[in-house]
Amino acid sequence: MAALNSKIAVYPGTFDPLTMGHVSLIRRGLQVFDKVILAVAESTPKKTLFTIEERVALAEEVFSDTPNLVIDPFNTLLIDYVESMGAGVIMRGLRAVSDFEYEFQMALMNRKLKSQIETVFMMTDFRWMYLSSTIVKEVARYGGDICGLVPGPVVKALQVKFGTRFGCGSE
Repeated sequence: MAALNSKIAVYPGTFDPLTMGHVSLIRRGLQVFDKVILAVAESTPKKTLFTIEERVALAEEVFSDTPNLVIDPFNTLLIDYVESMGAGVIMRGLRAVSDFEYEFQMALMNRKLKSQIETVFMMTDFRWMYLSSTIVKEVARYGGDICGLVPGPVVKALQVKFGTRFGCGSE
């Protein structure tokens, strides 16, 4: 096994869809780490709105100008994926205490499986504390205003999925 690089972080999730909270964490993570790998989970207990290909394509479009971000689908145990990418860190976002309980359990399990890989928690920007992909999908499904909650390409994709317009100006 090659040495793991603590300057490379994997930020895993379904990103269904990518929100401004995710974008904020990724941009902030890139200020801390030399490279961030946005690991888009294919296998998930959640029922996804977008296919894995659509979620990867949307992330690639949103971050097309970000050379030190790698967008990659994965379908393995996260800790094995992190190791296979040579990363030494799992980056996770926290919105509230309720997130911490689940994330803490996952971090401890990952540490048990591969103690050389660290988990780093980043607090979300206060503007996005209430925001989740699930909430965005629910609001969009009923035609609510999602403008400013998700990047422009995601607005367009949600418009297509739900056959509606959200009035986000040029988006």
